[in-house]
Amino acid sequence: MYILRNNNIDIGIIPYLCEQNKTIEMAFIEECNLTGLLLGLVTFLIIGMFHPLVIKGEYHFGVKCWWCFLVLGIITLCLSVMTSNFFLSSIFGVISFSSFWSILEVFEQRKRVERGWFPKKEKRDSSKKDNK
Repeated sequence: MYILRNNNIDIGIIPYLCEQNKTIEMAFIEECNLTGLLLGLVTFLIIGMFHPLVIKGEYHFGVKCWWCFLVLGIITLCLSVMTSNFFLSSIFGVISFSSFWSILEVFEQRKRVERGWFPKKEKRDSSKKDNK
């Protein structure tokens, strides 16, 4: 299919660009109403990414790593409020609240380790300096 644009001939099916200079990909996503589906997929991946971060963080650093999740949550919360793009603002919001939820999960992970559901780090076993 030939498309005439600015006296140039492009070959192929090219989604038209909106007046706000959106990229071809974003225009296609919005045109086909895929924003919600893509946002759900990215949310699923973000939550899936935080699960091993909590496990590894508690294993290597104990519950002392909770403040890293707090700092990440505050930074991405501010980015979410300051970003005008709906999609990026939503992604930053998901990361922010996933970080805040991970603070709780770090302390829950310590209980799981104490029950024997997850391995303890040998070096940390003898020190017992974690907050209880």
